[in-house]
Amino acid sequence: MSLTIPEILALPVDNLFHKAKMGVRLFPSVPEMMDYFARSMADELRANHQKGEPTRWILPVGPVAQYFRLVEICNRERISWKRAFTFQMDEFLDWQGRPVPIDHPLSFEGFMRRQVFEKLEPELRPEPENTHFPNPFNPDEISRQIAAAGGIDTCFGGIGYHGHVAFNEPPISRWHRISVQQLRESRTRVVALGDDSILVQSINCAGGSCDSIPPMAVTLGMRDILAARRIRLFLAGGERHRAVFRISLLDEPRVDYPATLLQGHADCVLHTDQASAQPIRPSLF
Repeated sequence: MSLTIPEILALPVDNLFHKAKMGVRLFPSVPEMMDYFARSMADELRANHQKGEPTRWILPVGPVAQYFRLVEICNRERISWKRAFTFQMDEFLDWQGRPVPIDHPLSFEGFMRRQVFEKLEPELRPEPENTHFPNPFNPDEISRQIAAAGGIDTCFGGIGYHGHVAFNEPPISRWHRISVQQLRESRTRVVALGDDSILVQSINCAGGSCDSIPPMAVTLGMRDILAARRIRLFLAGGERHRAVFRISLLDEPRVDYPATLLQGHADCVLHTDQASAQPIRPSLF
């Protein structure tokens, strides 16, 4: 029997584990979780490199704290990215659907190049031709690149305020409806960001200035994400991720909360901290 949203929010943590529809891992604190995030990525890279096998990842920009730890680990332990293939989840677009410049402070590609790839020691960096970003003018290109690389080993990411994975915003329209199966099969595409996404991004990145947030994005579709052999999602947003965590784990799959579509995946794990997993009791104080 399905739980109502109030029941999902109030469920004790122990019961949450028993009823969860995908894997769950809790950490004492967000910093410890991000340390684990970075360490797990480094270990996957090293294990594959030692076996002479490639590492094929879908990567987010959000969360980002893991990357600073990851770069430090890889440089210190000489973990090579030479056999790594990376595929970025998404990118901001301007109001005309054009990518923001790479030197824009909110450019995802700019962040990955400046803060990850270029921070690695030169001999450890991935080959430039193996770092891929979704192209709004050729949206099917990145799916072909994923297929050519042999598919995705691990898709890393977070979940947005209204359950979006990458920028798979809930496709809500008064005129047009799509089914859960159609959303599962969605491909790389250009999307207009929802008001809630712009608001949350403005709080996180621009001191509450919604005007500073690009209004559109290009995103991998759910099809490429769900095709990954492993999915590892990390919810590090504190209060704003508490309901997201519970609804993603326990609600029925539905189009207006895309993270619920991950429930049918064979190896998907949600990670958060103990505080964020606690029951939610609405209150004015």
